[in-house]
Amino acid sequence: MNHNAPRTPLSARPLPEVRGRVLTTAQLRSLGVSPAETNEHCRPGGPWQQILPGVFLLHPGRATSEERLHAVLRYAAREPDAAAPARPATAVPEQPAAGQPLRPARPGASVPVQPGIGQPHRPVYPDAVISGLAALALHGFAAAPTLPALEKIDVLVPRLRRLRSAGCARIVRTSALPTARLVTGVPVAPVPRALADAVARLTDAGRVRRLLTEAVRDGHCEPAAVVRELDRAKLLDRPHVLDAVDSLLAEGRAVAEDRLYRMVREYGLPEPMWNVELRLPGGPHLGGLDAYWPREAVAVDLDTRAPRHDEGAPWSEYARKREHLERLGITVVHVTPRKLRDAMRQQAAIVRTALMAAADREPAAHVVVEPR
Repeated sequence: MNHNAPRTPLSARPLPEVRGRVLTTAQLRSLGVSPAETNEHCRPGGPWQQILPGVFLLHPGRATSEERLHAVLRYAAREPDAAAPARPATAVPEQPAAGQPLRPARPGASVPVQPGIGQPHRPVYPDAVISGLAALALHGFAAAPTLPALEKIDVLVPRLRRLRSAGCARIVRTSALPTARLVTGVPVAPVPRALADAVARLTDAGRVRRLLTEAVRDGHCEPAAVVRELDRAKLLDRPHVLDAVDSLLAEGRAVAEDRLYRMVREYGLPEPMWNVELRLPGGPHLGGLDAYWPREAVAVDLDTRAPRHDEGAPWSEYARKREHLERLGITVVHVTPRKLRDAMRQQAAIVRTALMAAADREPAAHVVVEPR
């Protein structure tokens, strides 16, 4: 062998195609690329660039939004255990062009496997989940900035990870990683958690209100789930967040009432009296109801209360109202926005059963019905 023969330039080597052309130092080393060669190709004017510590973009020029996302995930993800047996690559983790199938991996290439549908697999990015405004943009929020407009991308990692924010990657530590949803191959936090992480850094009351309102209006999640995450993040003591939550709950109630109207009409229930107050003749008010059938003495009560750790008092008041009405012979059907969204047919059947059973019950006490 002639040791003076020129070495094959790295750019001419048949490196496998990878998703977004983003690789870590460890991944390059597993492909036979030494740190010295990597540094050589990241010099000014070279074909590669270092986008984050230990993460490299295998082309010059500006990174795309997808490449930035995968660079942040590669930076934050826990490196797989080196002692674990390597799995053969069956498909390259490349984002294909529109209408183009994935290309098979070069035999023997040590590239992370993209799992097929229904196949058990280890996560491509262990212990790393995109959250905050970037996650909301991926979920399709119109009120969130576009991915190219974001200077920082929030990524959730376990609390004990030794990792610092760098470049476009903002590390957000958490005691428990949420169950991620894959959006275009990217692990993304559920909408309530993404909202909480976004709101934690926002001081613009209008933007916070628009984000929370869109989450409910467009059906991304229920108000209770959002308030629960905001409460867990200790954000409900901020005045602008509390104001936004009021708008969120109002939007949530409007959406739930619309579903209740649809349930009555689509499932052929008798038309009730809508949004009424009940009181005893000459006596105190018994409380408000969303729908009431006076002949059958059946009521529907929408529960849109905001969940809080200190919700004992509101729940006690709600329970007292229900118990008082039922002592008077009025059947109260308790309905939540989530039940109306996910099981409308079942809720309609429950109301219909209560209406049909009215003939077999003792007559209810006489009450006065007033508009709410």
